[in-house]
Amino acid sequence: MVEPLGRWAEAESGTQRLEAEIWDPPAMTLMRRGEPDIPAWAPLLYQLELLDFREKLEPLSLPIPDRIRIGNQKRERGNFYFQREEYGMAAQAYCMALDMLTTHTNDSQRCASEEEDEEVNDYRVKCLNNLAAAQLKLGQVDEALHTSRDVLFLDPQNVKALFRKGKLLSDKGEYEEAMETLKKALKLEPSTKAIHAELSKLVKRQAGENETQNWQAKPAQVFGENIAPFLTRPPEKKLFGISWKFLLGALVVALGSLVTSVVLSARN
Repeated sequence: MVEPLGRWAEAESGTQRLEAEIWDPPAMTLMRRGEPDIPAWAPLLYQLELLDFREKLEPLSLPIPDRIRIGNQKRERGNFYFQREEYGMAAQAYCMALDMLTTHTNDSQRCASEEEDEEVNDYRVKCLNNLAAAQLKLGQVDEALHTSRDVLFLDPQNVKALFRKGKLLSDKGEYEEAMETLKKALKLEPSTKAIHAELSKLVKRQAGENETQNWQAKPAQVFGENIAPFLTRPPEKKLFGISWKFLLGALVVALGSLVTSVVLSARN
């Protein structure tokens, strides 16, 4: 919230000046981390006096050395925010640095020298790698993958970008391209343990996928030992649903009754 204290007035130098008070609530002040003399989440009241202002700089209107200087300042500002875990602000600063770090010129300006072009590309690679790291912290996986590819367009042998690209592709299930990318990184830095670990993880993922595709479940593995209810051919039913032992017993009883009846009839 901004509360003006005065109005625009002409200063002695002919520039415009404004005095104002700005109330900065805790949610906006230094985020979670404060400076040594300022507690975290502390509200602040600023008293500002605007003495001068200038129009926004257009990169194409600046000489290449000035672009490099300003772009590098914005990149370092992004590093400051990244260390404070303010990843959104860091990503914004890196994007502003990338806007400034360009070798495109107006027709009236000289073209960049070979040394200037290499220096600009070097800072762009640093900004893009840092931007990809900030995007990952923000959960922007697809954007981080796209940024890593931008790095490799400028520097195809950048191990940091190769590793990040391979890991992201592996997480997305694009195993073939991930394997190719991580192998390139390993060839450039064969002693890096993180690359070995990611390759090992990728091999296990590929093996697990192949086992899943080739595995055909047997009935006993799906239903356990009691698979009779799931068989296509039901078990044969017993004749009349009566056991043969029961029939034999009934026959013996019937014969016994018949013999008894004959004997009794003979006595009578």
